Amino acid sequence: MERTLISELKSKVGETVTIKGWISVRRDQGKMFFFDIRDRSGTVQAVVLPKSEAIEIAKNTNLESVVSVEGRVNERPEKNRNPKVQNGDIELEVLQLTILAQAETLPFDMSAAGLNLELTTELDHRALTLRHPRLQAIFKVQAVIIDSFREFMKSQDFFEFQAPAMVPATAEGGSEVFEIKYFDTKAYLSQSPQLYKQIVMTAFERVFSVNKIFRAEPSSTTRHLTEVVSLDAEMSFIDSWEDVRDMSEKTVKYILEHVASKCAAELELLEASLPTMIDKTPTLSLTEAQEKIQTKSGRKVVGDKDLNPEDERELCEIIKEETGSDFVYVYGYPTRAKPFYVYPNPENPEFNEGMDLLCRGVEWLSGGRRINDYQQLMKHVDEWQMDPKKIEMFLEAFRYGVPPEGGFALGAERMTMQILGLKNIREAAMFPRDMHRIDMRLSDE
Repeated sequence: MERTLISELKSKVGETVTIKGWISVRRDQGKMFFFDIRDRSGTVQAVVLPKSEAIEIAKNTNLESVVSVEGRVNERPEKNRNPKVQNGDIELEVLQLTILAQAETLPFDMSAAGLNLELTTELDHRALTLRHPRLQAIFKVQAVIIDSFREFMKSQDFFEFQAPAMVPATAEGGSEVFEIKYFDTKAYLSQSPQLYKQIVMTAFERVFSVNKIFRAEPSSTTRHLTEVVSLDAEMSFIDSWEDVRDMSEKTVKYILEHVASKCAAELELLEASLPTMIDKTPTLSLTEAQEKIQTKSGRKVVGDKDLNPEDERELCEIIKEETGSDFVYVYGYPTRAKPFYVYPNPENPEFNEGMDLLCRGVEWLSGGRRINDYQQLMKHVDEWQMDPKKIEMFLEAFRYGVPPEGGFALGAERMTMQILGLKNIREAAMFPRDMHRIDMRLSDE
């Protein structure tokens, strides 16, 4: 008999069907057995009656065993219906039960609605815990975030490309990179597709990529990973950095709208509320942001080169109180505090035309205008002590004409974390990498 997905069972009342999936819950009631069976489309309750041919097999079936069930779809008695769950008004009467793969006894209870494990335990057993509806909901939302980014970029005539993961030089500078042996030479895992998206932009005008990037930050905070999915965009023929800001704002709005429309069930399961984005997101210079923080907190932050995590939290709280927005743009950082390609403000070169988008106290997005003049770029290469030979391909593009341009990047895991109100970014990575973990724990976390 052809397999029926569990999501299709409501249209099969009175019919005999075959479903295949995993046993999530087992309830023994006298001589009867009740199973919750799940497949990729959902969950249904199945009942094995005392006189069923399947009764002996049911007695010896463990949780998470993979089964094939032939059964009759019945309406539940009125008193047993549960409108709050999928298929709460039907059940499957089991006629035949076949074990396709018997599971061993589970190391912990997987039937709990919230899973209720320590994060370390959850990650140690990722191959198993990924099966839980709560974790699946997280990554279904993340998939929509990434898909929505792609959809919006393509709707705005951006061309998708894939940047290399192994590079001869670092885009951001600094020492927080993973060095690798590339045959007889030294190479690095990419910190960012930045240099490549600028090259490709000179050919296609508007480009985007969905790439893994790697940061060797010796950090164990709740907001940093060593491997993340970066959603990058670059666009040419801009008039100012505000053009980049406006495109990034439209992108985030599109993503949030699609998460709201496509992930209602997941948001409800995770008890998550989407952040509020008003018609025009507040935009402050770094100095203006610091003045607001200093006025409210009394902390002397005006003149600092950046916002620290406490500053970001306070600023978002202030903007929320003043405007109702969960988002705020901050621009005009010190030029020397940013990578060599960021465009200095022509009127005040000590500050650049880069920007960050903060939401709920955490940076979501960074970007801005880039230098497009070759001579100016080479001046920065020298001042930032970059090796021009290692970025020769990048520099070649600028020798032959690059229009005014800029771009931005979003972190998929951080967006997921903030949208869903997760406490730790490791919850938003299917297989998180940090200084203490690469699948297995390397040390105590």
